Amino acid sequence: MRRVVGASAAVVAAVQAGTAVVALRRGRRDYADAAWGPGLAAVALTSAALGSGDPGRRWATAAVTTAWAARLERLMLGRVRGTDEEDERYTEFLEGDGPAAVVAKVFVTQGIAQLAVAAPLQLAAASTLPRTPRRWLVPAGIAVMVAGAVVEAVADRQKARFMERDRDERPDVLDTGLWGVSRHPNYFGDSVVWDGAWLAAAASAPGAWTFPAPLAMSYFLVFATGAKRTERRMEDRPAYRDYQRRVSFFVPLPRRSGD
Repeated sequence: MRRVVGASAAVVAAVQAGTAVVALRRGRRDYADAAWGPGLAAVALTSAALGSGDPGRRWATAAVTTAWAARLERLMLGRVRGTDEEDERYTEFLEGDGPAAVVAKVFVTQGIAQLAVAAPLQLAAASTLPRTPRRWLVPAGIAVMVAGAVVEAVADRQKARFMERDRDERPDVLDTGLWGVSRHPNYFGDSVVWDGAWLAAAASAPGAWTFPAPLAMSYFLVFATGAKRTERRMEDRPAYRDYQRRVSFFVPLPRRSGD
């Protein structure tokens, strides 16, 4: 376990340090977004390569994590390259900060978050899989990871198609498809991926103790960088306020009766 954790910390430090150098040189602190997926994939692959646990579990979780991260990275790079302006979230959060403060507040913090969120992957790779019915949590967890990744990918694709439409012909709000049952289906799908990773890890008794990891990811997605921030930015629009009344905030649910 020490070998897996130590190597994971080293690869995360390398990913964050490299991203920080490029971000500071180019004055684009929002490049940090593009390091999120690769850092988690690096932990998953490193853990699978160095772990001594069940090969099927450690490589299956690594494969799903890497596929999820690759898709997310394409999306993040497209957003970063699509504009010369830094994301206003970073501009506001880091106003007046020098390089040392930026590294500490953004890249060090993100690295710690990556290691915490990926704790189930590390433990699953390093722990023994028991010969009990709990073994079935592994395929169940992998299935949940895949389902979450599919939901996230479909939601992002639906949003991309919506944004590609001519502005004059585009509705004021996207409320069809997955966006008709959740206001943030992409974030929901993302959270489900990490619920599945925890479930697969929980097949080993120590893995169950990593439950703070998926809770932390859900917190990040809802409160820190995701859904709540989007809501605050959009709630001054009448069409969006109506959308809030009709559609579930996070977990996909049928539209409210009478809508």
